[in-house]
Amino acid sequence: FTSQSFYPTEAGPFGKLQPGMAPLERHKGDITMIANLTNAGASDPHGGSTSYLTGANVQGTPGKRFHNSVSCDLVAGEHLGRDLRYSSLVLASKETDPGGHGKGLSLAWNKEGKPVSGVRGPVELYARLFGQAAESAEERELRLVKKRSILDIVRADARSLEGKVSRLDRDKLKEYFQSVREVEIGLLKEKQWASRPKPRTDLPEPPPGMEGEAEIKLTYKLIALALQTRSTAVVSYRQPVASVLRSMGMAFDPHALSHYGGSETRTIASQQRDRKTTELLAHFIDVLKATREVDGSSLFDNCILSWGTNLRSGHMIRNVPAIVAGGGARDIKPGRHVVLKKEDTPLSNLWLTLLQQAGVPARSFGGSTGVLSELLA
Repeated sequence: FTSQSFYPTEAGPFGKLQPGMAPLERHKGDITMIANLTNAGASDPHGGSTSYLTGANVQGTPGKRFHNSVSCDLVAGEHLGRDLRYSSLVLASKETDPGGHGKGLSLAWNKEGKPVSGVRGPVELYARLFGQAAESAEERELRLVKKRSILDIVRADARSLEGKVSRLDRDKLKEYFQSVREVEIGLLKEKQWASRPKPRTDLPEPPPGMEGEAEIKLTYKLIALALQTRSTAVVSYRQPVASVLRSMGMAFDPHALSHYGGSETRTIASQQRDRKTTELLAHFIDVLKATREVDGSSLFDNCILSWGTNLRSGHMIRNVPAIVAGGGARDIKPGRHVVLKKEDTPLSNLWLTLLQQAGVPARSFGGSTGVLSELLA
């Protein structure tokens, strides 16, 4: 984001929003922007997304290989979504090149610090939420039994190696067993829900090939439906950037556009992109406010929405932008720009604060040092 056209200039209640945030004017009483948050695990500006939701030091100690830790969306899903069809929904970017901003196509990482591939695009997401299986109950049971038997064979073969490999390889086997365990848990949940049909929707199946702004807006609608139908309680979304720029008629790739210093053309393009992203965010808030719960309240009244990025402006990875909205964060007073007293406050403190606001009994998360008391004042 270009600081001159995006960030508020003063702490406290919002006045007139900067041009980059102007599309949020109709919602400014319902959002909170937070300054002085830094992702301590993002030592490389090209890899900030890797640890954005984990807060882990992904570089590790000198001489050690890359590692990560579990992301906050999966922590929340394990608690909030254990009785739902999907503990959490991980939405990935369809863009095969993330633009040089981190490993993986989603923002989610499992307990072993391995990337979660995620659902790629609205067609796949629609099928996940509303696609009704054509197989019979007997065929479904046979398929699940076959999958479990294959896992049993894989586990037995892997265990036979435990005493024959080096310590480093045993660590890899441990990670592998965790992955197998996650597949087993997924199969168990699939079996539990196998006899229950997925919800119906009047929304037509999306056509293939959607991208850019149209893809994102449809994804927002599907996210709202996923929450409304209680298919899940937690969604993370690594929103595409390159296709949005293309839909705006720009030839820049996201990484090149972040090098806008000294270029008037790229600076203007960056400002236009800023405005487009907040325009999309404002649209998503519109969708959440328009989607009704069974008691007549809106999804927005009951959800917690966190929006942000791993970069501030140029290649700066300190003081990254963060916006929080939604009535689910009962103790957070909206309508203001909160400047935290301590510079480089860990981004993990925000995730810990939001986990607790969502009712997750977390005492710490990642490299957190405590909750953001300024948000709760």
